[in-house]
Amino acid sequence: MKGSVTEDHLYLDYLHQKEDCILPLHTSISLFLLSYCDCKTFRVFLVSPGEIPSDSQFTDEALPESLEFCLIERCQLPSVVQSCCLPAVVEKNGMFCRAGLAVVSRHIINRTYEVDPSKKEVLELLGFKKTCLKACAEISEWTRLCEISIPLAVENFLRQSPDERQSIPVEVLQFEKKLGEPVRVHNDDKIRRQKIQQQNLLVKKESNNSSEEGKSKEIQDSSPAELELSFSELTVQKIPVSTNREPSNIRKMKTSELPPLEHIFAEGLYFTLADVVLFPCIHLFWVFCKNHQDKMLPLISSWYQRVQKVPGIKKAAAKCKMQFVHCRGPSSFQDECPQRPCTASDEPEEENGDAHFIGGPRPTMTKLMKSGIEAVFCPHPHPTWALDWDSLPAAVNPGEGKMSSDRALRKRQQLNNLVALVTKLARPGDVIVDFCSGGGHVGIVLAHILPSCQIILVENKELSLMRAKERSDELGLNNIWFIQANMDYFKGTFNIGVALHACGVATDMVIERCTQVRAAFVISPCCYGFIQNTAKFTFPQSHQFKKVLSYKEHMVLCRFADQTAVQLPPERRRIGKHCMGLVDLDRAWSVERCNYSVQVTSMEPETCSPKNNLIVGVPI
Repeated sequence: MKGSVTEDHLYLDYLHQKEDCILPLHTSISLFLLSYCDCKTFRVFLVSPGEIPSDSQFTDEALPESLEFCLIERCQLPSVVQSCCLPAVVEKNGMFCRAGLAVVSRHIINRTYEVDPSKKEVLELLGFKKTCLKACAEISEWTRLCEISIPLAVENFLRQSPDERQSIPVEVLQFEKKLGEPVRVHNDDKIRRQKIQQQNLLVKKESNNSSEEGKSKEIQDSSPAELELSFSELTVQKIPVSTNREPSNIRKMKTSELPPLEHIFAEGLYFTLADVVLFPCIHLFWVFCKNHQDKMLPLISSWYQRVQKVPGIKKAAAKCKMQFVHCRGPSSFQDECPQRPCTASDEPEEENGDAHFIGGPRPTMTKLMKSGIEAVFCPHPHPTWALDWDSLPAAVNPGEGKMSSDRALRKRQQLNNLVALVTKLARPGDVIVDFCSGGGHVGIVLAHILPSCQIILVENKELSLMRAKERSDELGLNNIWFIQANMDYFKGTFNIGVALHACGVATDMVIERCTQVRAAFVISPCCYGFIQNTAKFTFPQSHQFKKVLSYKEHMVLCRFADQTAVQLPPERRRIGKHCMGLVDLDRAWSVERCNYSVQVTSMEPETCSPKNNLIVGVPI
């Protein structure tokens, strides 16, 4: 590869080329974004899954002209990257890795702006408050659709023979449905009033200043989407600012009387990263979907043609040798409702309904008690074990200069509990993963006191992980890796998994990852009220609880398990603690089916946190 060595290395899967695209689609999307950003601050490596034959068919036909590449084998990846799904970016020192399409895409945008602050239009791809595709795919239906579902569905579509491509993928139909939903945008009320004002101006022009009220209503009813184009300007996120105050009759209109805003781009009025990610997927779908009429997807067709006009898209398409498909336009739309998979936002209550359900925690606990199920807390195996915090370097202390003295004390007490259990399980050479690591309070302590073990911090939030890295650098730790990624994108093997206050189903995700590799785990759950059925998990989980409780009854336990705050009455806190124990007992019994010995205990002292349960599992 030519050019100077840059700080970050970008690794992309390379399975094979299909006409003008590279599979998997995550690679084509990443290259398209690099071309859009005109970003040359990365060394790009295409990663072959196996040995590269001497007569490799690797060509540059589907590669952007402005980028240079190096083809490597997967065994040549840095160790930290081998534990992750691609795409992935690694800093020069090889300790900090970002993995997954959404995380890598956001990093490409931020790095482009960091190197060249004049590229404000690139930074604005992250949208209002810079949150575009920031939420984890495990909890955000929209991120999952953009990052995983549509790329995978289109990729599977491309792999089919022309005769097999007879139906539109469900995920593409979901995008069509999304484009037909009301737009939610910052300053929604203000923009809708501006839309009324623009409609009135159009009426004035058409009526030559005569009899405008009747026609205003006529145009308002039609409300063409092209009016929203004046807000988007076919560029990037831009919050419109009205130079003139709306007339009083518009200001006094009720919100319910205002016209809806129609989708111009994927997330609403403004061009964002979501459009850049989805465009290569939909483009390839059109290219290989020659037997389908555009009338089946009128909203996607309009979106696709509109995105083509964005200047940055035109330039990126030229660099990627992408030939736009010119849609014939919708004529008569046939409703084809997508069959949506179960997600965290779906209501599973009909399927799990209970005609005799009675709300409140007491009937549910009584029902369990009659079946011989009660919350049982095992004695803490090391109740008095504690670190000598005064002898540790300041950077190890979680509360150094950032917390009140009381909060810092409670945090140290929490760490005493987790570290005591982990150190009793750990052996020299073990790999220990701190899931949902946040600022690294657990992982940094473990890396400092267990120098013979490799510690890996896995966290989706970049700022939290950067703070952890700063503390690690101050301590000079060389046995620690940092991975910014969704939990599902970490695929490495390890010996012990640990998590302090993993929220909602994150606890269940950590347990699942640990059981997949037969690793021990020490987990403190949190935010029981966020537990709900997802595409991966259904509740209750254990056979014993399923025989007694419905999903709705289990959710009652979860909601009241959050009623443990110190300001609540003692009786309510007691019930909350009991509900916590029952929810975690269900988890423990579920894991025992995987040949694990599992115990639920409480932190010592229990006052160190309202969420003071610990679930400890060891493979048998």
